[in-house]
Amino acid sequence: MLELDLSADIQALRSTFDDIRAVVDVEALTSEIARLNDEAGAPDLWDDVDKAQKVTSALSHRQTELKRITDIERRLDDLDVLIELAIEMDDEDSAEEARRELAELEDIIGQLEVQTLLDGEYDDRAAVVTIRSGAGGDDATDFAEMLLRMYLRWAERHKYPVKIMDTSYAEGAGIKSATFEVDAPYAYGTLSIEAGTHRLARISPFGSADKRQTSFAAVEVIPVMEEAVEIDIPEGDIRVDVFRSSGPGGQSVNTTDSAVRLTHLPTGLVVSMQNEKSQIQNRAAAMRVLQTRLLLLQKEKEAAKKKELAGVITASWGDQMRSYFLYGQQLVKDLRTGHEVGNPAIVFDGDLDGFISAGIRWRKRKDND
Repeated sequence: MLELDLSADIQALRSTFDDIRAVVDVEALTSEIARLNDEAGAPDLWDDVDKAQKVTSALSHRQTELKRITDIERRLDDLDVLIELAIEMDDEDSAEEARRELAELEDIIGQLEVQTLLDGEYDDRAAVVTIRSGAGGDDATDFAEMLLRMYLRWAERHKYPVKIMDTSYAEGAGIKSATFEVDAPYAYGTLSIEAGTHRLARISPFGSADKRQTSFAAVEVIPVMEEAVEIDIPEGDIRVDVFRSSGPGGQSVNTTDSAVRLTHLPTGLVVSMQNEKSQIQNRAAAMRVLQTRLLLLQKEKEAAKKKELAGVITASWGDQMRSYFLYGQQLVKDLRTGHEVGNPAIVFDGDLDGFISAGIRWRKRKDND
């Protein structure tokens, strides 16, 4: 006789999901989608292209959020039916399918529960991620490319749309830097935990002495701002350089100088864009990112000043937030949360949810202290 008693697990899962549903406020979300649908259906919507893009993007994000909730509800109901059938037919194959589905739902609902902790000012926005190689020569530029692939694979696992905005290739291996956008609800709140300095320790494939090499890469995450009107940048504060978009080894992929590099002279901030087809589009995209970075820099300075006045001066992240060991013990360890994985290959293949969940919970505890 088949033994399949998953009632306690399912009840606990439903309880957690009900709490999530209340936080998300499905009724309000449904009303918001209806309102945005009406706006998107207006015949003159595309008379104002910027407004139209904001409306359609907001609608897509809200619909994605609602679909996650309704899909989980459906799968929980289907799981109840599957368990009943497995018991009634005394079918071990169906029972095993039910156990797998329960495990998947526990993972999905766990991730959704973590998302409810994302209540920062910009946490619900899409994200722009920039990876820069640091100290370590060819190993560092190679490491930067490994991190780029890692984040792109993570986004692919979650079916999040990604757009590469700029890539600067190194003369040897890997990349000097890369910037990409993840266009998904709560992408910024989720990925912001990845911001900081990442360290790689391994036997270098670029040296002949078989010596251990330590290299570094920095990850920056900023939100995609619907409007960046809060920062006014005088024209005299910006140097504009134009150049041809290029691929690996400097191979030209454009015949016109369409790529744009903006340098904010007072701060030294540099933003490059080469993804769009025209110089005008690349300049507009670069300006949006620059305005966002300046806005966040301003907020960071205000927060630092408040801490200084309060007599508390602490580093929020530290110089190294995660280490990747590809020799000896083969380990990836987050230095803030203590979360670790003994298989670096799966981490570099995009299995980051454990690190992200642990990081978001850690940050929430820090904020509440």
